Amino acid sequence: MHLFFAKKGNKLLNILLSVIFFARFGQILTSLLFKSDQPNALAFFHQTFTPFYYAAPACFYLYITGFLQDRKSLQKIEWLHFAPALLAIIHVIPWHFSATLNWDLIGSQLAESGYFSLKAKSGLFPPYFHYLFRPILVFGYLCLTWIAVLRLKNKPQQILEGEGRKWIIFFLRIATFFQLFSLVPIILRSLHIPYVNASFIVLNCLALLVILLYALHKPYIFYGYLLVAVDWTKKPAIKKTETDSSLVPLSEENPKRTLAAVKKNNLLDAQLSDYALAMKEIMEAEQLYLVHDFQIIDLAAKLSLPIHHCSFVINKHIGKNFRDWINSYRVGHFLKQYPLKSDKITIEAIASEAGFKSLATFYNAFKKETGLMPTTYFAKELIR
Repeated sequence: MHLFFAKKGNKLLNILLSVIFFARFGQILTSLLFKSDQPNALAFFHQTFTPFYYAAPACFYLYITGFLQDRKSLQKIEWLHFAPALLAIIHVIPWHFSATLNWDLIGSQLAESGYFSLKAKSGLFPPYFHYLFRPILVFGYLCLTWIAVLRLKNKPQQILEGEGRKWIIFFLRIATFFQLFSLVPIILRSLHIPYVNASFIVLNCLALLVILLYALHKPYIFYGYLLVAVDWTKKPAIKKTETDSSLVPLSEENPKRTLAAVKKNNLLDAQLSDYALAMKEIMEAEQLYLVHDFQIIDLAAKLSLPIHHCSFVINKHIGKNFRDWINSYRVGHFLKQYPLKSDKITIEAIASEAGFKSLATFYNAFKKETGLMPTTYFAKELIR
């Protein structure tokens, strides 16, 4: 409920994640009613949560892909992912022409072999809508999610850094484990092994305990993505100095602190060379310049250096401000890709792939690096 109504973070992602947890909560709650001898309570809660069961696999897929792409809303076609949930709503509505359901039989079947063993009629559609369609839905969306992740992994612009990357890897692995684990009863049933057995329960509880302990020791998981109390992706307010366009935290407006920071920039020549080499190596090896919003604060975090050290080294040793330095890499990347892709995609698309957020920024950076506009530059290259 907190996730659903949270004002911080990404509203779309919060809602998708809340549906996933609500579906899981529904499974646990109805599991407690399997042998409770309360068929009316089982009927109400099972039918109430059934649409969530059919929505959860799609929410899992949309959450992971939406998180990686930092999307704030769904496209119109993506609403089709919730068609199974709509069918589930139609399935559980007590139509006047539908047969009376035997909830004693439904409860005993669920208790005996789990959710995917339900052969008794539980709504408007035939029983296979539950015991066959649901496992296919779970496994299908799990495969689609991993395919989407592996595809995005090859696109530098979609690479996540810091806490966001740790969270999404953690969530993806844990959700995959439990979704596959939910299919275990089908295998156990085929091997004639009881669904409720000590080893199955112990393994499930141990997995939950490990996950809980891990989450408690990682505050960015609890307070950044589950309770949504802190925005971990928010960067500190920054300003530009008069001498260059490097970024300095606004908290350093105090003159004494600023002077102290300047004094710390009295680095040895050997340190300057080492820092400059490390910056160039990580920039080229990881192609960080391809990330649209990459800033000096991100570079400093990667190298575990103070921001003012990074700024000082780039300005004094490399001889450029950070923006010109990173744009020089982007222009270099563009020059390599343009001859290969110019007949397939536009200049703007190639510039975007190179890390430029806008065409105007690209043209300014290109002219600053080469002294010419792109069309003039390549026209001269053809003459040569």
